[in-house]
Amino acid sequence: MFYVGIDIGKRNHEAVVTDENGSIVIKAFRFTNNLTGYLRMTEKLKKITVVRSQFIFGMESTAHYWLALYTRLMKDGYCVQMFNPIQSDALRGLYLRQTKCDSRDAFIIAEVLRFKRYSATIVPQDKIMALRELCRNRAFLVDSQSDLKRKVVALMDMVFPEYEKLFSSLFVNASIAVLQKYPTPDKMVKANVTKLGELIHKASSGYHGLAKAQEIKQAAKESFGIDDTYGAYSALIKAYINNIKYIDDQLDELDKKIEEIFNGLDSKITTISGIGTKLGPVILAEIGDISRFHSADKLAAFAGIDPTVKQSGGFLGTRSRMSKRGSPYLRRAIWQACVVAIHCDPMFKAYYDKKAAQGKKYMNIIGHCTKKMITVIYAVLRDDRVYEPAAA
Repeated sequence: MFYVGIDIGKRNHEAVVTDENGSIVIKAFRFTNNLTGYLRMTEKLKKITVVRSQFIFGMESTAHYWLALYTRLMKDGYCVQMFNPIQSDALRGLYLRQTKCDSRDAFIIAEVLRFKRYSATIVPQDKIMALRELCRNRAFLVDSQSDLKRKVVALMDMVFPEYEKLFSSLFVNASIAVLQKYPTPDKMVKANVTKLGELIHKASSGYHGLAKAQEIKQAAKESFGIDDTYGAYSALIKAYINNIKYIDDQLDELDKKIEEIFNGLDSKITTISGIGTKLGPVILAEIGDISRFHSADKLAAFAGIDPTVKQSGGFLGTRSRMSKRGSPYLRRAIWQACVVAIHCDPMFKAYYDKKAAQGKKYMNIIGHCTKKMITVIYAVLRDDRVYEPAAA
């Protein structure tokens, strides 16, 4: 058996081949991250043997630069193992000369394969991978939109601090429509009250109208905000509002695609309290194949909600925190699910009340609830069964 350790790079990869004794069969060499480089690498391997089953490839699951190479190797029938970089870092510490370079890293990866001191990262099937990309990029758009909203709030606090009280939220449809056309109080004062009323009536689906327009104009006249002398605030507010509206449209498109793929997986995960059609796809996409986790504790570690342990000699730390070393997307989704579950699920509510009675603070209690949520998720996915809330 031959072990091919590959240190992944954006444009070039570094590879080294060792045998079962740890001897280097092919010295470290570099090949480009394209078809030409791939063929060059496989030609070198053929000089050892043409039997593909005699090779085991190892790569660290960092960034996304490994994906094209991994896909091609799997397509050509090679055995490929992906593992967390933390595992290769542990082996690197055994060497006296702890140098950090591509050729050394490739050799370390080959050694990890030879010693079998790794827990392989299972690359999900195509549908799960597509769902993961959609969900992660949806999270990026949501976070970007939140940043834009914070900027609009800050600007409105300067030019029209009274505006936030005119609507239930600064970003309801009616308010968005007003700010797109009349972003500052001086423009609202100059607006035709009838046209402003019609705009609000249409955007709010008839809920508001002329009365709200008159209220806005009056508030704009009496505003204590700063003057937009050079039109800077008007330009910024309008630009940010347009971007917020654009992202809303993009999120609608992504939601449709996510729903389409998620429905095809026929998962029971949305039967769990607190997990709906928004969080369900995220959790399922991040977990992938549940069979790669031997227990709920393993899944908790993958999500990064396992406790850290501090122990030295006779000392054992009693105040543990989440490790937060796993998937941040999974951890965030489970956290959000728990916030909902403690209000609508009798078991989670009872558990929350129990921890509250012990004097624990809210964030600490939710942290405990996430561990219980992980156990529920693991059982539902493992057994592929509908979740039934337990009695308190």
